[in-house]
Amino acid sequence: MKEQIGPLTRAFVDGLRRILGDKLHGCYIYGAAAFPDNMPTGDIDFHVILEEPPTDDEKSALSGLHKALGRDYPPLGKEMDGYYLLLADARGSKPPQSQMWNNATDTSWALHRAHLRAGRFLALHGPDPKEIYATPTWPEIEHALEGELTYVEDHLGQYPPYCILQLCRLIYSHQTREVVVSKAQTSRWARDEFPEWKRLIELAGSAYAGEASQEDNDVMRSEVSAFLQFARAKIARAAGDRRGT
Repeated sequence: MKEQIGPLTRAFVDGLRRILGDKLHGCYIYGAAAFPDNMPTGDIDFHVILEEPPTDDEKSALSGLHKALGRDYPPLGKEMDGYYLLLADARGSKPPQSQMWNNATDTSWALHRAHLRAGRFLALHGPDPKEIYATPTWPEIEHALEGELTYVEDHLGQYPPYCILQLCRLIYSHQTREVVVSKAQTSRWARDEFPEWKRLIELAGSAYAGEASQEDNDVMRSEVSAFLQFARAKIARAAGDRRGT
């Protein structure tokens, strides 16, 4: 599906420029779409940076733009997952609220800033992200990682493949303090590091590629809770090592 990203993102930024004009300060794609690995992209993560709040008419037009992208660029056009942020908020360390979609808060703000500052982005409009985003501190990153773990805990039954691969990334990030990594990278690392979980991790990768059988899905559902407990222990050990306990 990554071959769809170019046409989709061009249509997206063209629509933003038409609707927002000079209010559009920047537009950046981050997440899986910005990594050069082969794992399929399930959605498109983005930040749209605004000079001023959008009017009600502009919000309505933006909603129409997203409906059109979903219609004209399936399936990824329906999976645009991001935030419309004021420039003043984007320059701060506090997780900002979106100007769209019930003012959703970017709870992974520190992680997204780390990715954007590290160069893992596609710039559709605007300056270098380093001119906008502040460098996150480790406590900020750690807090965001805790939120990611909570999300996994709350969605084990709904998205076992995602949860398995995300747990690989969370273990890796806690152990190395490196968060600018993809699920593909950290799943390869985890297969080698934890051979007892190799098969489960491989099944999750197969599911992302659309190659998992019903039996594979049943295995993931039955084992994902145990993998969560394993990941929690590894994360706690990493935190203890940092504190010298």
